[in-house]
Amino acid sequence: MPDTSSRITQPFRDVSNRVSLIFMVTLGLALLLLGRAETYVFEQARQVVTDMAAPVLEIASRPVAAGRRLVERTDEFAYVFDENERLRQENAALLQWKEKAQRLEARLARYEALLNVQLDPSISYVTGRVIGDTGGPFVETFIVNAGRADGVESGQAVVDSEGLIGRIVAAGEQASRILLLTDLNSRVPVFVEPTRHRAVLAGDNSQWPALEFLPAGSGVMPGDHVVTSGHGGLMPAGLPIGTVIETDDGKLRVQTFSNRNRLDTVRVLQYQFPMEVPRQDPPDKLTRPPEEEGTPEAAPDAAPSALPSANQGAAATAAQAAANEAGE
Repeated sequence: MPDTSSRITQPFRDVSNRVSLIFMVTLGLALLLLGRAETYVFEQARQVVTDMAAPVLEIASRPVAAGRRLVERTDEFAYVFDENERLRQENAALLQWKEKAQRLEARLARYEALLNVQLDPSISYVTGRVIGDTGGPFVETFIVNAGRADGVESGQAVVDSEGLIGRIVAAGEQASRILLLTDLNSRVPVFVEPTRHRAVLAGDNSQWPALEFLPAGSGVMPGDHVVTSGHGGLMPAGLPIGTVIETDDGKLRVQTFSNRNRLDTVRVLQYQFPMEVPRQDPPDKLTRPPEEEGTPEAAPDAAPSALPSANQGAAATAAQAAANEAGE
């Protein structure tokens, strides 16, 4: 029985397979021809499929984008760390340069202030730095790094950017000692302007040196300026020292322009007092020989003076003739 039914259905199965094959081949050929002839239809269909797949692709791409952003942020954090370290080192170097620039700026300001002190162009000087303060309760001295090798000698005046601060009392080969105006042993001849009265600026180890030997009724008032007078040849005249003040005890003292607490760069003045005085010779009229002083008016007086000479010559001739006769 089964064999009979399979024999009955076999022709129908073969026909259906053939029909299906023919249909599929016909459909493929139709689609191929249609794809070549109607490209727009396929493009539209592809676009529809793309639009339908876009949300799915977007959802699937979000984790990938998040992972990519995480990697980029990690790289950025690493770059920021390296950049921060580089900027920290650069900032430290810039701070060192800033400190050095500030030191150079301060030194330049001191040099400019020192050069603003007006000096006689004929006075040369040596610039040095104060390298030691040997002051104490009974002495007011500084040490400057300029000595005999630089032309510094004992007695030379020392000024800073404000005015006179003292003089050299001991000169070594490479360093010298400065005696300040406030020292007990300091004595400087000065002028008080504008009265032009002479005085002596005497230190007594106090903050302000005193004015001594002022004439009575000099009219010196607080606020007058005190400058060196140059007497004695120790230092040049006109160096600014300070202003006159009156203390509580009624004495006149001088508040110096220079401040010992700010002394750094100083100038040692190489001043030579003019000791040679030109020789005063007598007038030329008194030193000319007598023959150069003859004048035409004196010629007649010369004739009588020639007569005694002629008489003496005649007498000598007569004496010679008498001697010859006696000999004969």
